[in-house]
Amino acid sequence: MDGVEPYNPRTVEEVFKDFKGRRAGMIKALTIDVEEFYQQCDPEKENLCLYGFPSEQWEVNLPAEEVPPELPEPALGINFARDGMQEKDWLSLVAVHSDAWLLSVAFYFGARFGFDKADRKRLFNMINELPTIFEVVTGGGPGPRKQVREKSSNSNHGSNKSNKSNTKRSSESSAKAMMLPKDEEEEGLEEDNEDEHGETLCAACGENYATDEFWILCDICEKWFHGKCVKITPARAEHIKQYKCPSCSNKRARP
Repeated sequence: MDGVEPYNPRTVEEVFKDFKGRRAGMIKALTIDVEEFYQQCDPEKENLCLYGFPSEQWEVNLPAEEVPPELPEPALGINFARDGMQEKDWLSLVAVHSDAWLLSVAFYFGARFGFDKADRKRLFNMINELPTIFEVVTGGGPGPRKQVREKSSNSNHGSNKSNKSNTKRSSESSAKAMMLPKDEEEEGLEEDNEDEHGETLCAACGENYATDEFWILCDICEKWFHGKCVKITPARAEHIKQYKCPSCSNKRARP
């Protein structure tokens, strides 16, 4: 059309600069500003996300209201697991999701600005030269890991609180997650559980309860789910203080 300026796509270098800025902000939240980050991720609040900005700053906030959002969204509800896991494990989990988000944003720009195969490969190679956020936070790569360790050891939410929550979680987990024993001497218990849960249906797939399957109860709607249907393993369930199914999590995200 006459009078319309030609569209100039962003370059690989510009997208990589955006990636580095966002990455630096998120690393700052998970290391240098870890105390402030921890406090902002209050489990009593709505679903929260960790955002990194090109300016090397970070923010904990609710997900975007518009659908679809302008950019891919970070992991939703990172605050819900805060008191259900030891701090170092929680930070590592947030770091993994942060790495995934950074890659999704970078390649979102790549698709939006028409990068070809060579440009995408060059962008990935530039990104891959940097250690991941997970490597920095866990000490698997170069980065300010020392600051996390020092802050964690001196914080009020360190080992003492973790030990208390572990004791509480052990009783809660047995109440809301059921994985029936397979030992022969416990056959009587299996029969009792079959009678109790035989008519239970998974709220996700609608299938009946089976004795050799792991199930988990949503603490909000009190519905049972196959662990595989909501992608929860028995090991992960042990670290969950209050489980919210995908439906309840989405309701809290956009009340």
